[in-house]
Amino acid sequence: MTWELLVPASRRRLIVVLALVGVVVLATVGVGVYGLIRGPGYTAAGRHASAGTGTAGPAGSGSSGPTSSPARGPAPAVLPKTDNPVAYAKAVAEALFDWSTTTGYAPSDYTSPVLADADPSGDELPGLIGDVASYEPTDTQWTELATMQVVQHLTITTAVVPSLWPQALAEAHGQLRPGTTAITITGVRHRTGVWYGQPASTSDPVSFTVFEACSPSWPDCHTLRLSQLNDPLG
Repeated sequence: MTWELLVPASRRRLIVVLALVGVVVLATVGVGVYGLIRGPGYTAAGRHASAGTGTAGPAGSGSSGPTSSPARGPAPAVLPKTDNPVAYAKAVAEALFDWSTTTGYAPSDYTSPVLADADPSGDELPGLIGDVASYEPTDTQWTELATMQVVQHLTITTAVVPSLWPQALAEAHGQLRPGTTAITITGVRHRTGVWYGQPASTSDPVSFTVFEACSPSWPDCHTLRLSQLNDPLG
């Protein structure tokens, strides 16, 4: 029997139009850096659909009483105070993906550290709120996942500055905050839970880009925006 866990449903002066040369490059970078180009309005319902909806399995499966219990998952993360863009992006990724429906926390509890440590100016916060929400299950989905005692964590494979980022910076003509960078994360999302009384698990590749600003804008790194899940800046 197939067990399919729900996949999470996905202005400021900093917003710039990157006039890139060439149709292919424009399309690639334009999509990848939409968080900084299009601003907080780019949080349409389509993003939630692209993050995945899925179903929890056959009808009635969520109401089946589990007879075994997986290990309890993590508490909400505490982001580090660091000026290292890669280390900070990894911490943001883990904060977004490492959660458990068995601990009594809600999705907002897991995402709150990322939002609380976001762009101190507040200029990018409206857009980031929508970005973060697209990475997490809705409250309704969370309740259904909780019936299966779902725990999720991310194994990070790579965390690198995307190859197109230097060109994006050049085309921005100094309109981005000093210290703004992009880190593209690739990894595997693991989920464990209980399906009809039996332990079950899934693993899926994921990729996304964290746009952040570090020194000299601020002493420590802070998140500006997130790319659409599985549509990172290349």
